[in-house]
Amino acid sequence: MKVEQISVFLENKAGRLAEVTRILGEAGINIRALSLADTTDFGILRLIVDQYDRAREVLKEKGFTVGKTEVVAVEVPDRPGGLALVLQILARAGINVEYMYAFVQHSGKNAVIIFRFDNLEDAISLLQKEGIHIYKGEEVYRL
Repeated sequence: MKVEQISVFLENKAGRLAEVTRILGEAGINIRALSLADTTDFGILRLIVDQYDRAREVLKEKGFTVGKTEVVAVEVPDRPGGLALVLQILARAGINVEYMYAFVQHSGKNAVIIFRFDNLEDAISLLQKEGIHIYKGEEVYRL
């Protein structure tokens, strides 16, 4: 039920993001979702890709600092209040959301949100118990 996410540490300067996407594109790796957070000096690019191991390998070969983080892909009703419903379930149980970002797909009925929780196992168990669909990694990489 966990998804492997690549975290790439980038200097906060022009062209670094373009370089990462070029390297992945040349290696035939498709980016499925991404998030970029920055500070004055550096940024953290978080990626869900269709070939995790290959992406990590090619980026490291090019000198990038690459980390692995496990995240959860949660199906959320694509309607007003859909995300609030899921977040309220988590809040009542005292589970903290460290960060989240949307995953783009073509469904139209539901959205997919990538979550990083302070307690991954408890969050997965709770959401499953509440009937919330959690995607397996293989499903996410194919979307």
